[in-house]
Amino acid sequence: MKFSESLYESVEDIWQSYYEHPFVKGIGNGTLEIDKFKFYMIQDYLYLLDYAKVYALGIVKADTEEVMQGFSTMVNSILNGEMSIHRSYMKRLGITSEELKNAKASLDNISYTHYMLAVSQMGTLADLSVSLLSCMWSYLEIGKNLSAIPGSTEHEFYGEWVKGYISKEYEECTQWLIDLVDNLAENMSEKELQKLKEIFINTSKYEYMFWKMSYNKGM
Repeated sequence: MKFSESLYESVEDIWQSYYEHPFVKGIGNGTLEIDKFKFYMIQDYLYLLDYAKVYALGIVKADTEEVMQGFSTMVNSILNGEMSIHRSYMKRLGITSEELKNAKASLDNISYTHYMLAVSQMGTLADLSVSLLSCMWSYLEIGKNLSAIPGSTEHEFYGEWVKGYISKEYEECTQWLIDLVDNLAENMSEKELQKLKEIFINTSKYEYMFWKMSYNKGM
């Protein structure tokens, strides 16, 4: 069994709770209130700025040019790919640049990003990579889950969001990170692997907190 497969098994129940959460289900069936999605968009935009910084730290910690190039590609993918979807929605939602500039991250958002930044700054490249994986991978799985709902990808408002997370580009980026984690985990001790698993479980819990926070518009 690949290490990534054991990671997935360790959080299956947590990830299942994403699919059943009213925020995620609301995107899939098109019933999510726009004000909740607007709150989420602003918070996720702020989150992605720090998320991209963790990938940038990966360039610093990488020990081969190939891995450096991979992390560089990921930074560009977030800033000019994933965040472009956010900018498109922000325009449709009437969120101004001034509103975004003055937006404050929620306590759950700050806690999550500070955890990832701390892990990536103090830990190994493997620690850093695993701290990023839950977000990247779970969004792909959420996208696949929602795309199976009839009409979800064609929905006039939420369809673009669903399609963004099942795109070929997003899936390739996710697979790159999964493969990197598996490669870095080779020949690690059981103690080291357990540490990585704990990071993955923690970030998966943070992901659930983010969905809950977004639905409740909690600061």
